[in-house]
Amino acid sequence: MALNYAEKYSPIVDERFALGALTNGIVNNNYDWVGVETIHVFSRDLATVGNYSMTGTSRYGTPTDLGNQKQDLTLSRDRAFTYIIDRKTEMNTVGTMEAAATLAENIDQVMIPEIDTYRIAQLVAGAPAGHVKTAAVTAANAYEEFLAVQEMLDDDKAPVGGRRVLVTPAFLNKIKLDENFVKRGDLATEIGINGVVGEIDGVTVIKAPTSYFPENVDFVITHPAVMPAPVKLAELKIHDNPQGISGWLVEARFYYDAFVLNNKANAIGVHKNA
Repeated sequence: MALNYAEKYSPIVDERFALGALTNGIVNNNYDWVGVETIHVFSRDLATVGNYSMTGTSRYGTPTDLGNQKQDLTLSRDRAFTYIIDRKTEMNTVGTMEAAATLAENIDQVMIPEIDTYRIAQLVAGAPAGHVKTAAVTAANAYEEFLAVQEMLDDDKAPVGGRRVLVTPAFLNKIKLDENFVKRGDLATEIGINGVVGEIDGVTVIKAPTSYFPENVDFVITHPAVMPAPVKLAELKIHDNPQGISGWLVEARFYYDAFVLNNKANAIGVHKNA
C-alpha cells in the first residue's frame, strides 16, 4: 500500500541577515550634483611668511597673486540589477516570492554592501602616503598601533573632534584583549560585561566585515568632512504584468560615487597588517 505524505511549506522566509548601511556616518552630502555629472571644488593656496623689512617700498615682501586649485568630482558609478518573478512562482511559494520583499532584500544584501565597500576603498586609496602604517597586530600591541595612526593625524593637524574609525572584527577583538587598552577602569568593566567598544581614544568605532576592506587593512580613521558621497539616483521599479511577462519585472538603478577632498585627505589614517 502506497503512502502519500503531506507537504507543507512555511510562509516565513529564511532571509539573510542585513547589516544596513555602515558608512553613512563617515561621509557627507555637502555638495550638490543636481543637473550635472561633474562639479568643480576650488581650494586656496596659502601665503608664504617672511621677515618684515624696515626699509624700501616692499616691506611686507614682494606681493604676488594668491593662487588656487581645482578638483573635478565626476560621478562614475552607474549600477543596476533586474530580475523576473513569474506569477506562477509567486502563487506556488506561499507568498514568499513577493516582489517588494525580494527587492528590499536585494537592496540590503547587494547594493548597500557594494556602496559601503566602495566608500571604504576610496578612503584607503585617498590616504596620503605618510598616513599609512604597516605592522603586524597582536593582542599586545593593538592599542599602540591605533595610537600611532592617531599620532599621524594629530601631527598633520587633522581635526580631533568627530573622528570615526572603521575596524575589522579581527582588529576589534585584539583591542579588547590588549591590556594597555582594557585596564582603564570603567572601560574594562564595560567590555567585560557587554563586550562593546564604543570608542577608542575618543574615536567612534564602526565595525564592518573584513570583506568590506581592501586586502590587509585593519582599520581606517577618517572624519565625515573628508568624503562627499552622493547617491544621485536610487531608482526602484516593480512592473506588474509588463508586456511579455505574466508576473513582475523588478529593476533597480543606483548612480553614486565617493570622493576624497584634496585638502581634507590628511584626516585619513590607515593601518595595514604586515
